[in-house]
Amino acid sequence: VQLQASGGGLVQPGGSLGLSCAASLDISSFNTMGWYRQAPGKQRELVAEITGGRVTNYADSVKDRSTISIDDAKNTVYLQMNRLKPEDTAVYYCKARRRVLQRWYEYWGQGTQVTVSS
Repeated sequence: VQLQASGGGLVQPGGSLGLSCAASLDISSFNTMGWYRQAPGKQRELVAEITGGRVTNYADSVKDRSTISIDDAKNTVYLQMNRLKPEDTAVYYCKARRRVLQRWYEYWGQGTQVTVSS
């Protein structure tokens, strides 16, 4: 399973950015897709996640200015972030999780850098 993340870059405070993560498998085979981020010197943290049933969960820090979504036809999960802040600066990773028989499997993308700075 491969997850290819893209869309990072340099954004000014208050700006917007869209991240994409394309899966090498039918995305419906995953129970949950999510975005995580890791800032320098900090632990990796959940940003947003979405289940196959399209139930979403967001970190409080991004809840009111982010949207996670899935395009089944493209096997891609998206994260749209608005009103970006310097504290959003981090490497963003996508993650997929699925259950096969009695076991859970997790897969990570390679990460994409998001820098919010003027």
